[in-house]
Amino acid sequence: MMAGGGTGGHVIPALAVARELRRRGHRPIFVGTRKGLESRLVSPEGFPLEFIEIGPLKRVGVLRAARTLAELPLRVLQARALLRRLSPAAVFSMGGFAAGPVALAACLGRTPLVAMEPNAMPGFTHRWLGRCLTRALLSFPEAGRYFPTSKWEVTGLPVRQEFFELPEKPREEVLTVLVTGGSQGSRTLNEAARESWPLFRHGPVPVRLLHQTGVQACAGLAEAFRASGLEGEVVAFIDDMPGAFARSDLVVSRSGAGAVAELAAAGKPSILVPFPYAADEHQLRNAEAMAAAGAARLVLDREMNGARLYEEVTRLALEPGRLEAMGRAARRLGRPQAARRAADVLEEVAGGGRNGLTRGWGQGNNTL
Repeated sequence: MMAGGGTGGHVIPALAVARELRRRGHRPIFVGTRKGLESRLVSPEGFPLEFIEIGPLKRVGVLRAARTLAELPLRVLQARALLRRLSPAAVFSMGGFAAGPVALAACLGRTPLVAMEPNAMPGFTHRWLGRCLTRALLSFPEAGRYFPTSKWEVTGLPVRQEFFELPEKPREEVLTVLVTGGSQGSRTLNEAARESWPLFRHGPVPVRLLHQTGVQACAGLAEAFRASGLEGEVVAFIDDMPGAFARSDLVVSRSGAGAVAELAAAGKPSILVPFPYAADEHQLRNAEAMAAAGAARLVLDREMNGARLYEEVTRLALEPGRLEAMGRAARRLGRPQAARRAADVLEEVAGGGRNGLTRGWGQGNNTL
């Protein structure tokens, strides 16, 4: 049973693990909410989807949080009924409020519970249930202090194989810089990029800029960029992000779990600007971990502007070998077998490996 949803950061890695489980002959079943992204992404993949409606607790108003707490016992009872009906061999949690009732019901019913925690600062659900987990699969060792030592390991987050297959890009005379605030864009990065264009135009390092702005800001920024005299392109959305990484020497990005996992997989040096309102400051902790490994430069959101962006890019470009060293440090953090390892662990906790699971649970209940 795959629990967790709401955002792509929760759903997409769970889908990668579910595909690997299905390839091995198991029957993954998802549980989420109708409002989350899982309601759009799971069914087209051919996986069953059950719903338990629950709201968030973090970064919501007092009344909304109180309503969620009042609903929680009922949602846990619903999750326990679901577990009894489906008899899953194990529960896999990606965290988030959608996973809370199912994960808690698994603990109460002693169903093996495996959590994949993609952030250096674990989310509320996984911190709260830390000692109840059967196993915790982490992206950053810094998160290990929230779980019993014997129960966690670093597996990384599932990332598309195309990122791992990107070759190291040799430096050219013109430095290609990719700026992306995610699919919706980032106001901070959009404004900093616009302010930086005159500085780059007259600076010592020739640059080519590739900028994903999000839909709302694209028209105005694209028009202004055409007048800047710089080489590059400004687009609302990049469909082929591995291709954009392949063309880039340096990436300027937010530091969500998916973003940093892709940077590590591709071995790309980066300037990370954490989203300041992320729950539990998890983007800040991710960026700190990447910077500590020598893979990234960390700039706080309140400090990022055009002058700072220009200064950081120019400094890195002018220091011989710096970008190459950062790229190698990033690649050392990549984990190409994350989905496969998660499937291995689920089989282990469910029945001592794939064969043991099949014999112990039978074809009818071989559900994860």
